[in-house]
Amino acid sequence: MSFRKILVANRGEIACRVIRSAQAMGYRTVAVYSDADAQSPHVRHADEAVHIGPSPAAQSYLDITALLDAARRTGADAVHPGYGFLSERADFAQACADSGLVFIGPPPAAIHAMGDKAGAKRRMIAAGVPCAAGYLPEDEAAASDERLTAEAARLGWPLLVKAVAGGGGRGMRLVNHDGELGAALAGARAEAQSAFGNGTLMLERLIADGRHIEIQVFADGHGNAVHLGERDCTAQRRRQKVVEESPSPIVTPAMRERLGADAIAAALAVGYVGAGTVEFIVDGELNHFFLEMNTRLQVEHPVTECVTGFDLVEWQLRVAAGEPLTNWLPGLQADVRLRGHAIEARLYTEDPYDGFRPQTGRVLHWQPAETPSVRIDHGIAEGVAISPYYDAMVAKLVVHGHDREDAIRRLVAAIDGTPLMGVAHNARFLRDLLLHPDFRSARLTTTRLDEWAADSAPLLHRPVPDDSTWLLAAALAARGDLPAGTAAGLRSPGVAWQTLVLRCQSEQRHWRACLDGHAVHLDDGTVVRTVCILSAERSTWRVQADGVAQDFVARHADGGWHVASQGAVFIFEEPPASPLARAAVDARQVRSTVAGLVAQLRAQPGQRVEAGQPLVCVEAMKMEMWLTATATGRVAAVHVQVRDAVAAGAVLVELEIDP
Repeated sequence: MSFRKILVANRGEIACRVIRSAQAMGYRTVAVYSDADAQSPHVRHADEAVHIGPSPAAQSYLDITALLDAARRTGADAVHPGYGFLSERADFAQACADSGLVFIGPPPAAIHAMGDKAGAKRRMIAAGVPCAAGYLPEDEAAASDERLTAEAARLGWPLLVKAVAGGGGRGMRLVNHDGELGAALAGARAEAQSAFGNGTLMLERLIADGRHIEIQVFADGHGNAVHLGERDCTAQRRRQKVVEESPSPIVTPAMRERLGADAIAAALAVGYVGAGTVEFIVDGELNHFFLEMNTRLQVEHPVTECVTGFDLVEWQLRVAAGEPLTNWLPGLQADVRLRGHAIEARLYTEDPYDGFRPQTGRVLHWQPAETPSVRIDHGIAEGVAISPYYDAMVAKLVVHGHDREDAIRRLVAAIDGTPLMGVAHNARFLRDLLLHPDFRSARLTTTRLDEWAADSAPLLHRPVPDDSTWLLAAALAARGDLPAGTAAGLRSPGVAWQTLVLRCQSEQRHWRACLDGHAVHLDDGTVVRTVCILSAERSTWRVQADGVAQDFVARHADGGWHVASQGAVFIFEEPPASPLARAAVDARQVRSTVAGLVAQLRAQPGQRVEAGQPLVCVEAMKMEMWLTATATGRVAAVHVQVRDAVAAGAVLVELEIDP
């Protein structure tokens, strides 16, 4: 099973991660890219790159024929699927094998066995792995809405509706009472059909107040298997992981041994080879129950690498080449040791203060700096556009500390020191979450973040700039000698006191400003402050105010200053002399709030609608957003069809409003 050139059938930080280890081992690499990713870093990092189609994933990264053709054209003799996209598709693994390519992942039969969630639970029960109560349909006919409704009544509430295919929280809905079941079945079925091409559903009794614990397993083709400890993925929103850590703060050595044994039993039950993750839900009494097995490397694998010292992509390549684990792990499980504590935070381009709505835009500033304790996996660069076609996760900040408290402190510092500018993101939310008492004392459950969102908890209140940040922004706006490559200031040295007005979000402040060499004097009507800009290197400024010097990051773009402060980015602008009044929102037009794809359509010309009635569902970055009728009336026109790509602000439906 020798190979020399690896095609990485993925994109972004995933592809960059695989390419890095493969090249370090002497393999040549091939990247693939869509129209939207032509300038992405993974394209530049690979030795070769092949364009495989338009921006939508279905026409590029999910096109098996295009991927196999790219391998043929470049002479690649192996394929690494990364994680996501086709990584858990048995038909892709089989197609690679049929084309003479080494698939760097588990056998097609193992992917198929664990890909059917209902069938996988049956296998786990037979293997003695504990499973939560639920309903597992034998076939599609046994998964009708009528049958699921009857089985849900038997199981009781709350429960989960889950797709039998796929994973990652897609096709999953929480149902608290029978009144929510109908909508949950319809939504989960539609999402599963769209994401996986299979709308079959199953039911599972919800483990209330549970924690999500997963075990990293690894098996070779010679009958050897080990586990590499656990990861705690309890901090999640809408079943999507946000922060992960290893080891778990609630897992004891004895519990780890039990979890590891069950995870290995699960892998061996399906003839597994390679890297895999067995996921469990743990109840309040620390009993664990099998959820699913992800037949691939996980997004959160870096925390396992940090605490074990192993490179899991290297392991994947060596196992795919036919090596036994004993070549580098002669004692197998006895040679696995966990050292210190690692935490990973996922940086998403979504706005936590607007319902976690996905965001698009062009990266203005991104200069990640790794240290011995900080690792940043990413696939973006300055000038690259964040598109609506793929997952909203653009980077992962990973730290390794002596213990959990040390790791939390290091990760907060890493978030502060790695600002992303140009597109809204969740960095400040991550920072606040890490410092929240419930996280620091390990009191989170898998539903806690959703409960906070429902209650509009302070963690989800949009941050505002403090007085010092306002002062720094005012000093920059008053300056005239900016670094090369930035816009000129509005004032020049030697000019007498002038009026300066800045606005940020809904707040506006006034100063009288005067320049004096490298100093800016600012009078807000109560006190005069002097700010000295000591040095400026691209976007990093050394500033002294009231005798205290500090560094901060700021960039000028589109007439405003983007200023980073404690994970947040604030945009300060000078309002125009005669600002134009904003046009009133036209209730007759239903516009898309984001750029994305039309996932569902419930509007037809001539149809009567009520205010608040769902009309169009737009999917962007794995998130579905329903657009509703703004008033009672009649549908006058529908301008889209299912799977159409739409821009933010595009008119999708027009209404005739009742008088």
